[in-house]
Amino acid sequence: MKMIEWLNTRWFRFVHGNNLVYNTCWEDPRLDHVALQLTPDDNVLVITSAGCNALDYALKSPNHVYAVDMNPRQNALLELKKAAIRTLDYETFFQMFGEGRLPYTDRVYDAKLRDALPTDARKYWDRHIGFFKGGRIRPSFYFCGTSGLFARTINFYVDRIANIRNEVMDILNAPSLDVQKQIYEEKLREKFWKPYIRWMLRRDATLAIVGVPKPQRVQVEKDYEGGIARFVEDCLDAVFAKLPLQDNYFWRVYMTGRYTRSCCPEYLKEENFYKFKGGLIDKVTTHTASILDFLKKHNGTISRYVLLDHMDWLSTNHFPILEQEWQAIVDRAAPGTKVIYRSGGLKADFVDQAKIRQNGKNCKVGDVLHYHPELASELHVKDRVHTYGSFYIADLASA
Repeated sequence: MKMIEWLNTRWFRFVHGNNLVYNTCWEDPRLDHVALQLTPDDNVLVITSAGCNALDYALKSPNHVYAVDMNPRQNALLELKKAAIRTLDYETFFQMFGEGRLPYTDRVYDAKLRDALPTDARKYWDRHIGFFKGGRIRPSFYFCGTSGLFARTINFYVDRIANIRNEVMDILNAPSLDVQKQIYEEKLREKFWKPYIRWMLRRDATLAIVGVPKPQRVQVEKDYEGGIARFVEDCLDAVFAKLPLQDNYFWRVYMTGRYTRSCCPEYLKEENFYKFKGGLIDKVTTHTASILDFLKKHNGTISRYVLLDHMDWLSTNHFPILEQEWQAIVDRAAPGTKVIYRSGGLKADFVDQAKIRQNGKNCKVGDVLHYHPELASELHVKDRVHTYGSFYIADLASA
């Protein structure tokens, strides 16, 4: 067992230490906007991921959005989006990031994008801009990176093993929720959920590819009857039979490799493209660092924290780092600060147990957070991604 644990840990570190993991964000910003209530005075800290949501928040015109990520490749992707907004016309921009394929990428990159990138991002895209060229094996950028590999595997299963491509397209284009539910229950569900899929979803190696560390898997196994495979199955039942797919760009892009003009992240819509081009893009900056290291060096205050699910990763072997991070959050928090985060587990009790100091007194994180469980629960059931176990919204008490 110790050897298996060692191999799983090494595999997860390899995946996340050497690759672009997320080619699109996997958190629903529609929920975040209700929870955060962004104002022009807010400084927002968000873990970069693929940068889609950092751009989404910027459309509310807060004072600044700090996109922070330990993986430089994730920041390189956001910098490429920023460079493309600044230098490309909308049609080319959408072809690249909406359709996920620009056959003449090399020419566009050399002529316009390369010189608009910061040095580190330029070095990365000098080697990997071919992700956008398309091809037989990887026809879309959204089938690149480690999460793209998972998407490609699922699409291979849909096309070659389950033979349900027509049914998938029918459900994505269903005119109503009733029709969508009928297609799923009568034509898709039993054909898709074969033993092979359930087996694959129980493997730590598979979960690492889509960014799920073992501690997160263990949380789900502990709290959810039937374990993680059953949890994912129930989540997909909700996505495909209970929530409208007409504007669910998260699942559309992974099932087809592309967005449409009417089903895409906000940053890809034409009217928003011109808002960014008019100067709004300057409100977003990238920072390659941990949240802890960024906050230690940051001179100002932060009033909105979007922490995604990264605390699940720190919950076991790295709890002292989690406590230091929360101390830095408290130290840099502005009056009226709001914090949102997600967890793969059904409850993230460990967060409240982290020890900190505020106003010269020892306390726990749970003592300084005022949660909004009713609002969080109301929003969580509407989550278009629907793969997280829980969602948290909290106000941070001022010192």
